[in-house]
Amino acid sequence: MTPRPSPFALLTVLALCAPAPSAESQEMGFEEYDPPSTLKVPETLVTSARFPFVDIHNHLRGDLTPDRVDAIVAEMDALNMAVFVNLSGGTGARLRTTVEALKGRHPDRFVVFANPSFEDIDDPGYPQRAADRLEEDFRNGAQGLKIFKNLGMSVFDAAGNRVPVDDPRLDPMWAKAGELGIPVLIHTADPAPFWEPHDAENERWLELKQFPGRKRDGEPTWEQLIDEQTNVFRKHPETTFIAAHFMWMANDLERLGRVLDELPNVYTELGAIIYEPGRQPRFAARFFERYQDRILMGKDVWEPSEYSVYFRVLETDDEYFDYYRRRHAFWKMYGLDLPDDILRKVYYENARRIVPGLDPAVFPGN
Repeated sequence: MTPRPSPFALLTVLALCAPAPSAESQEMGFEEYDPPSTLKVPETLVTSARFPFVDIHNHLRGDLTPDRVDAIVAEMDALNMAVFVNLSGGTGARLRTTVEALKGRHPDRFVVFANPSFEDIDDPGYPQRAADRLEEDFRNGAQGLKIFKNLGMSVFDAAGNRVPVDDPRLDPMWAKAGELGIPVLIHTADPAPFWEPHDAENERWLELKQFPGRKRDGEPTWEQLIDEQTNVFRKHPETTFIAAHFMWMANDLERLGRVLDELPNVYTELGAIIYEPGRQPRFAARFFERYQDRILMGKDVWEPSEYSVYFRVLETDDEYFDYYRRRHAFWKMYGLDLPDDILRKVYYENARRIVPGLDPAVFPGN
């Protein structure tokens, strides 16, 4: 009688005879690996902020037709956004046109910040002219000044020299903002990993792979730019500054806290960095508690569907949920579950204190 093979032997034969796995099924790049989580935890869908909020950092460009402006206001209402701060106001005639298109139609729902021109920075009269232009823009409806990251990185004089953020030719303009009582929202540099080697130890590897133009090398270094920005804050204590994007220190809140401790004229805002406090909920909640009078709500890109992630991080205690752009943050978010008194300050009270001319009627308790 022929002995019967054991089940183990049969499995071994089947395994040896089975076709080898295809290369497609075994090889995958980091860009493609994005599995849905199997974790089952409570989820809170927050499509409207708990309190009316001021978005201190956003942009509206292109043709601001009445229909488009009305549609934006309807989307703001759905989000419980009280005031939209358009940082792309321009200067001169363009500023007047932008103010009329927005505030002429909905005067209590929009704020427009002016933007300086650096084209004539070589002219000996530039320092005073820049201050005078800001004062004219203020008279024409600007309620703040926005500085884009080109200052310090891509603004050059006629001789080809980089114009640093703390160039003394800009001092009269900073001082004029303080004299007028309007804040300066300033975006300096980019995330620090953009200056680091594009290798396996860089947290922004995916973003730099998809957008290689964002890679930075050489001078100015990140530290150099941040030092120049901080010098401006120190030189002008009578001017209120809003350091955009948590000053690109949301991954190092202790360092940002030292800046805020030293410089009481500096505030900061959440534009495009909610993925950082969202991955350190306990420490970030303590940071918000300590600096609750210095943090403002901001997002940076007008895409209404993305605000829910901000609301969820700030308002809930949800766990392990996605940011809306994997290239910025492949990790998961956690809610800070901030108390109402802090939320009110972040959402609108701090902005009301430093931005002139906000209509009290659009906020609670008025």
